[in-house]
Parts: sequence; C-alpha cells; structure tokens
Amino acid sequence: MRPHERITHAIRAAAAGGAPALIAYLTAGYPKRAEFAARLEAVAAAADVVEIGVPFTDPMADGVTIQRASLAALAQGVTLRWILAEVARLAHVRTPLLLMSYLNPLLAFGVEALAESAARAGVAGFIVPDLPLDEASELQAALASRGIALVQMVTPVTEPERLAALTAGSQGFVYAVTMTGTTGRSVAVPDEVLAYLARVRARAALPVCAGFGIRTREQVARLTGHVDGVVVGSALVELLERGEDPAAWLRGLRGP
Repeated sequence: MRPHERITHAIRAAAAGGAPALIAYLTAGYPKRAEFAARLEAVAAAADVVEIGVPFTDPMADGVTIQRASLAALAQGVTLRWILAEVARLAHVRTPLLLMSYLNPLLAFGVEALAESAARAGVAGFIVPDLPLDEASELQAALASRGIALVQMVTPVTEPERLAALTAGSQGFVYAVTMTGTTGRSVAVPDEVLAYLARVRARAALPVCAGFGIRTREQVARLTGHVDGVVVGSALVELLERGEDPAAWLRGLRGP
C-alpha cells in the first residue's frame, strides 16, 4: 500500500465503525522539543492519522494558539530537517503521519530533497495551506513519484468549478475547512455547514475530513454521518501545553 493509500485506508476503516476518523494535529517540538517523540507516540496511539505542524514565523491560516506554539518551537531550534529525522526514528509508529507546512520551509529544503527525505522518514502526506493547486505541479509530481499525498483544502466559499478541481487533485483525503478565517475558534456546526459538507462529499472520490474549530464531543457527534473524519488542532495543542493526557482526550471525542 502506497503512503497516500495508507491515509485513505486509515480514515475509511475508522469511519466504518460509525464515528468520524480522528486526525490529530500537534506542533513539532512544542511545548518541549525533547518530548516531541513521546508526545507524537501518545497522540498516534489514539488518533487515526496525525498531522505534524512544521513551525513557521508567519502561520497565516492559524489562530493564536498555533502561532504561539510555532514561535516557541522555533525558539527551541525546531527545523524541518530535525522533524524529518525525528519522524524517521519512529518507524514503529503505524499511524499515518502528515506534515502541515507553509511553502517557504519546503522550498528552502528543496522539492526533490524534501520528497526523498520524506519518503525515507515514512511521511505519508503533506498539507500546504498557502500553495494553490494551480502552482503545485512541481511539488505534487515530486511527492507523487514516492506515493506521498498532497492534500487539498476546500472552504465554504469555494466555487463549484474550483471545488471539482480541488477534490480531483487531492490525495489521501479532502480537507474541508468549516469556516473562513483562521484556526482555533469553535464552530457550532450549523445546517449550512452540513449542506456545504454534503456538496464536498458529492464531488469527492476520497474521504472528506472537516477541520478548523473542532474541539468538543458534541461537534464530532453533530458531524457524524456528514464527514469521514475530523481534524482537531488548537484544542489538542492547548491540552499538550497543559501537560494533560492526549490519548484520553481524543478517545473522549468519540463518545463515552
């Protein structure tokens, strides 16, 4: 099974149990660089897919929680090269791992070198929120040659023609942003969001996962049956910051 297929399979297998798959986000090296491997293992034990945030100085799609985490990780010397080396040491972790990165660190690394290093490290996919599909051909080709996903994001204001292109161009899953703006704010999941998610699912051959602002069991219950997975980010980063048990919290999102 190729890396991008591992992502799709993990999400579909979890969703087959009746509740959305859990895609859990943590910022690499936060709150303490020395604890990253242990925290990643703990999160991976309870999640179906793990999204590892690459710290960046200007994370424009992220709210204050992830901005704070990124700056703190950068201050500890966390780099993309270090993250890939750490992930490579965790080959025993079977949960698919994705890197969420803005484009600049990837370009600085070098597209071909990145794809090769990611493949060696066992990275299954990338999410690059500031890379439009129309400008992604070089990175997408380099990753695709190693079977690594480049996940595309859609939003409630994505036009139908654009939605068709993004869902067709994604690998692993389609990331359905539940609101416009930045991460971190709680979303009440009104009926219009469910209608939007239905439009995305009607277009997508891949699993559809909803993200931005999801932090409660009630939200996950509301989304059950409307998406294949949910992405939890800021709330999990805050929990790790407090030193609480991520596995227990993630299990609680699925219900008692």
